[in-house]
Amino acid sequence: MNYKVLAMNFGSTSTKVAIYEGDKEIMIQTFRHTNEEMANIHNMEENAAFRKGVILSYLHEQKVDLNELDAIVGRGGLMRPIQGGTYIVSENMLKDLHSCEYGYHVCNLGGILANEIGNELGKPAYVVDPPVVYEVDDVAKLSGHPDFPRRPLFHALNQKAIAKRFAEETGRPYESLNLIVAHMGGGTSVGCHRQGLVVDVNNGLEGEGAFTGERCGGLTALDVVKATLSGQWGTTYPEIRQELCMRSGLVGHTGTNDGREISRRIAEGDKKAELAYRTMAYQVSKEICALAAPLKGKVDAILLTGGFAYDKMLMSWIEEYVGFLAPVHIYPGEDEMLALAQGAMRVLTGKETAKVY
Repeated sequence: MNYKVLAMNFGSTSTKVAIYEGDKEIMIQTFRHTNEEMANIHNMEENAAFRKGVILSYLHEQKVDLNELDAIVGRGGLMRPIQGGTYIVSENMLKDLHSCEYGYHVCNLGGILANEIGNELGKPAYVVDPPVVYEVDDVAKLSGHPDFPRRPLFHALNQKAIAKRFAEETGRPYESLNLIVAHMGGGTSVGCHRQGLVVDVNNGLEGEGAFTGERCGGLTALDVVKATLSGQWGTTYPEIRQELCMRSGLVGHTGTNDGREISRRIAEGDKKAELAYRTMAYQVSKEICALAAPLKGKVDAILLTGGFAYDKMLMSWIEEYVGFLAPVHIYPGEDEMLALAQGAMRVLTGKETAKVY
């Protein structure tokens, strides 16, 4: 039996919605929201109401019979650290997603709206491999200061999906492989996948690791303290976060986070743009090479994914740096919508038991 699943994934200014029957994509749509549309949204509840209206209006226009759906699934949000897998949306999960106790991010809408729509239809609601997947080794949990334990927040859904896709393509179980997966977008996360567990990974949401399209990456701690105390980035947490996580990286160096624009500038001889782009490739490569250590050098493959993986020039630079470690495989974009549906399908078909938060 092929079950039918509604999948949802939310970005700061985008809403993705899709319906799958088994692994077959029945329909998929991405909505881009303007600044004017988002201007009157001030909290998670208002955001949920707006996105829900967009989704249900679209499904109504497409004459989708919602009663034919077997489950609703959304990308998981910021919650306490959990193991990877498919989770049924519970009251405890909803409490943390609504309160934003573990962080305010639009991905919290995944569980909230899966639950709302599921309840209205009498269908189960799930989230799959949220950004808070926490499978790291003990030695990867500490930072250099006891007040600041490391907090991995990463593209768990796409990293796991791409790793499993590679495993399937090569005819080997994901649980038998040692992989390094780099997801490169507005934020970049590089994960060490050792036999089915992500045993080390950076906090890609909050800027740890390499600098990215928008995030600062590793900075000298005292330089950050000086800049903060001087007020050069503002005086409030949201202002400083905006500077470090939205106006840094490629945006800070070149004024844009668009790899296509930077590639165009490089082709026209812009040496400043080329240096910034090459430096990003260099820093991502260092992150990849560092994660050979938890695997003691036994790396089966390096997988490059995310929006920047479409750029052949950038990928070639990274491959030059890291190709000595293991074969490099490139998966442009992301498989998140299919990964969401497949997570729900595994539970519906009995291949996996839904975990409880």
